[in-house]
Amino acid sequence: MAQQKLTAEQMRRIEEIEEFRHAAEHLMHLVKELESNRAGQTRTIQQLSEKIVNASSQMRQRALTANIGTIADVAGTMSVMAGRGGGINMKIRALSDAVNSLNMQLEAAIKHAMAPPEPPEPRKKS
Repeated sequence: MAQQKLTAEQMRRIEEIEEFRHAAEHLMHLVKELESNRAGQTRTIQQLSEKIVNASSQMRQRALTANIGTIADVAGTMSVMAGRGGGINMKIRALSDAVNSLNMQLEAAIKHAMAPPEPPEPRKKS
């Protein structure tokens, strides 16, 4: 089956989404590191939480300017969750769910970017 050719705009959009995917992988790594330090010192947990807050805030800002799906909303929610106090188990569960949601949003954005552009509607003669 022949593969469709992508337009320059589609290629740019896919590259942009791939950058977000890389940032999501970094966030996933930080969440896993937080989970492995669950019983660690409070200072270590706070430092990891701050890293997650910073990374997700940066992702949110970039996503707002790029206008890619609801990635900005998910990243903003992650930033708030990581910055809050409370139980570490609840925080880890919520952050893990947010990372999974982020990955699903990125997959949907890739599929949308690869879809063939809609042909322009023919004009009616008056």
